[in-house]
Parts: sequence; structure tokens; C-alpha cells
Amino acid sequence: QVQLVESGGGLVQPGGSLRLSCLASETIFRTYAMGWYRQAPGKQRELVAVITQPGDANVADFVKGRFTISRDNAKNTVYLQMNSLKPEDTAVYYCNTCTNWGTPTGSWGQGTQVTVSL
Repeated sequence: QVQLVESGGGLVQPGGSLRLSCLASETIFRTYAMGWYRQAPGKQRELVAVITQPGDANVADFVKGRFTISRDNAKNTVYLQMNSLKPEDTAVYYCNTCTNWGTPTGSWGQGTQVTVSL
């Protein structure tokens, strides 16, 4: 069973930054693309960013220029650097294994809450 542990969320003021981390088991991390997703209250879960196993990265248009996805293969960890945060970025953020196009393929973890507010 794939185990993914998200961390790094919290409360931040608009314009602030956070870095989310997702730790995965070594076998899974070295095999699959990884994606970050988010779900705001009352909304469907949406893809935020995806990074392939070789390291090709893409982010959704609504976070382009503000968020960056990266992976550290030595640490089996994928990161989501979030800058210039806006209140509309408030959501629970999840990571998951996925296809190179961002379709999730694994089970969902508990996620990490990001709240952007004064």
C-alpha cells in the first residue's frame, strides 16, 4: 500500500509563502509521477501541479508564477513551494502518485490544511 505523508501546511497571511512536503516510500517515489492536489470547502478536488519521475514539472494556470513543484529523489520527497499566497488558495492539499498528465492513481492521505487569511 502506498504511503504518502503530507506536511507543511498552516496559517499564513495573504502574500506569504509556505512549502509543503510529501514523503513517499522509496519504491513508489522512484516509479511514479507525483502530483499535488487541493480541495477547498464545497469544491471538487483539483490538480495543482505534477512532476514526472525524470523531473518534468507542470503547474496549473491558476498558480503559475506563484507555485513550484520539485522532487528530491534522495529524500523520497516531493515539494510544493507556494509564494504570493491568496485567500482563494485556502484548501486541504494532498499529494498522490499520478500519471504524467496528473490523473491520480493512488489512495488519498489526510492532506495538509493551508489557510490564507489576515
